[in-house]
Amino acid sequence: MAQRIVDLTLRIENNMLAPDCFQRPVYVKAMTHEQSVAMGNGTKEDPITSSYNYLSIIEHVGTHVDSFYHMRPDGLTIDRMPLSMFFGKAVCLDMTHIPERGTVTVADVERAERENGVEIDGHIVLFATGLHERYYPDPRVLTQNVEISPEVVRWLAARGSKVHGVEGPSTDIMDTKLFPSHRACRDAGLTHYEWLVNLTALIGAGEFMFYGVPLLLDQGTGSPVRAFAVLED
Repeated sequence: MAQRIVDLTLRIENNMLAPDCFQRPVYVKAMTHEQSVAMGNGTKEDPITSSYNYLSIIEHVGTHVDSFYHMRPDGLTIDRMPLSMFFGKAVCLDMTHIPERGTVTVADVERAERENGVEIDGHIVLFATGLHERYYPDPRVLTQNVEISPEVVRWLAARGSKVHGVEGPSTDIMDTKLFPSHRACRDAGLTHYEWLVNLTALIGAGEFMFYGVPLLLDQGTGSPVRAFAVLED
């Protein structure tokens, strides 16, 4: 059976859009092939040149996953969380009908589960809203995302789902400063991916494999990830 890979990751670029509470990334050329000639590497007959870039980024900018420590002082940092959390069987639920700055309810999830035809049981659950395609890189993408209700977080926990993921910068509407979804994750022992992209390409795909492994950051509060789905066509 053929496999199809869907990239779910936002490209990291210099000065890319980020929530106001975070510094924007710095991603610039540190050495060019032309500049490296002066280093004298290789031999006269076969010189070798090189190029490399400098990257500085907050852990929670772009496509990333939160550690338990991010919202809980006694929680595990990203380097102590088991790798097995960050890949596995997954489903993508169609939430494109939810209005901007709306709330995903348990009724929404249960209807989408029925439409998907896969009973959620320990799955990584992704919520497709179409937010990224509608807005990015317009700054309104930072404020028009939907919110995952605390009731949905608890519903996912009861179904054995340890991780879920959303489009846009947060599982909460950040400018309200209430963070009900983050608080529910903190209390239920769940975490989430934020700013996934291309989720609408997974609507109707049924069950697939998701991968979004973090960097091994010492005492990390989260980490950028290269997230992707593997579908059996």
